[in-house]
Amino acid sequence: MNANRFDGWLEMSGPVAVIVHEALEPVQGQGAVFFPPTFAPPEGSKDAPGYLIDDTSTGRVALVDTVGSQANRMEPLFKTPPYSELVPQARITIGEREIDLLDAGHRAADAVVRFSDKWAQLREAFLAIKEKRDATSLAKMAPTSIVFGVWDSRDTQLKLPRIVGSTIRAYEVEKLTRSAQYFTSTVKEEREELGYEDKFLSNVGLNDAPVRRTSGGVMARGGIRREAVLNLVALRALSGADAGGTRKLQRYILGLALVALLAQSERFLREGCLLVPAGENGSETKLVERTGKRTAVDLTEGGVLELAKAAAADFGVGDAWTANFSNDAVKKAATEKTKKAK
Repeated sequence: MNANRFDGWLEMSGPVAVIVHEALEPVQGQGAVFFPPTFAPPEGSKDAPGYLIDDTSTGRVALVDTVGSQANRMEPLFKTPPYSELVPQARITIGEREIDLLDAGHRAADAVVRFSDKWAQLREAFLAIKEKRDATSLAKMAPTSIVFGVWDSRDTQLKLPRIVGSTIRAYEVEKLTRSAQYFTSTVKEEREELGYEDKFLSNVGLNDAPVRRTSGGVMARGGIRREAVLNLVALRALSGADAGGTRKLQRYILGLALVALLAQSERFLREGCLLVPAGENGSETKLVERTGKRTAVDLTEGGVLELAKAAAADFGVGDAWTANFSNDAVKKAATEKTKKAK
């Protein structure tokens, strides 16, 4: 596939987005119980952590996977072949441990990078975007930070919006509860012989212990849906050193974004939440025009991979790199903060 196939999308008058709607269901089948994530209660509340369920005019909607969590699930795709060939492989060493940049929560702006010997180079890449609108250097070092968004909140303040965003929600949900009872392997006489109070024995697993009633998953009568967006407006805002460089950069990022959007990933989100596609025709991909008109677009995982390879070859994938975390850099930052406080 030619790298310039979708150049019309990169024109200022082009469409605004590519969207994907994918119907999902629990691995046990439609209507089966599954477990959304739990979130901390509002500040000051004594409630236990719980699901995020909103009441709407068409029923209750539960958040199954957040946009941040979805990004963190998609990004590691680029660690393994054939996708690993599309981006520079970058790692940060901390003592004897090694962290892949694709696993770092804040991507190129993560603290493990900021306190490393590569930060000066990455900082320059951030400033090139902020001051010159040139994203070439960052695309050479950490292109997925452009695809999934990055915010250097503790230094340059550069904030790039996500080009690819995805969320999973469940509709018309009904919440269930559950409880349990733990039975120890010891008998009453053995516990009495130990001479400790019941509370201590329960804490160490030597006494029977009931589990209070708690959240027991949900059923989604209205189905589960992954809703993903490739923001072409944000993509077109990227630029290189000149017109030719801008077009190569945008093609490259578009290729990576399409791969992230369409590549099939595992949907084992957490214990009790293994999802699969709901039927053979449960996914649709559409192009959204400026007028709001939506038209089906024929994109396949294999097709966009070939596009991404062509665009990557044209742009030139950056070299692999390794950064070394510096304890001294942390100490320096702590000293400077103490001085400012005084």
